[in-house]
Amino acid sequence: MLGVLVLQAASFPEGTGLAVYPPLPWGGRGSRPITLGLQPMSAKTCSSTLGECVPENAMSDPDEIARFYDRCSDLMRELLDGLAGAPGQPRPFPEIEDGIGWPKRRIASVLGGVCHLRRMEFDGRRPYHFHEPKTAASRRWEIWMDVDQARVVRAEQQP
Repeated sequence: MLGVLVLQAASFPEGTGLAVYPPLPWGGRGSRPITLGLQPMSAKTCSSTLGECVPENAMSDPDEIARFYDRCSDLMRELLDGLAGAPGQPRPFPEIEDGIGWPKRRIASVLGGVCHLRRMEFDGRRPYHFHEPKTAASRRWEIWMDVDQARVVRAEQQP
């Protein structure tokens, strides 16, 4: 019989870890957890004062922005080009997708795709800003570039 592992957060002397209760051959689950030794990520949350989500992750160094533009996918470059066309204007995803001519929800997919690159090569930094829905005018996630970020992207567009 195939069993399913049951995961449960548990506290251990070393800190918070993850416990696994292994499946038993007769379909029950073990009473003693196996500690995986995983530690929770120290995720940053959205800033409640400015409404911008993790403002310290927004890139400001022109060389870093140019390198990101060079390293990212064609779709991400297309998104950056669209954001650079209206600097300083936070807009919800559907509005940007309409402006670029993309189908709905593509921005979410593109941002998900670039996540690995952002984390591995740029310490999670990004060449754009986010507004969290609670404080955004549209009550949806909004994304934009500031004037300096847009200037770098427009310079990178030139062959």
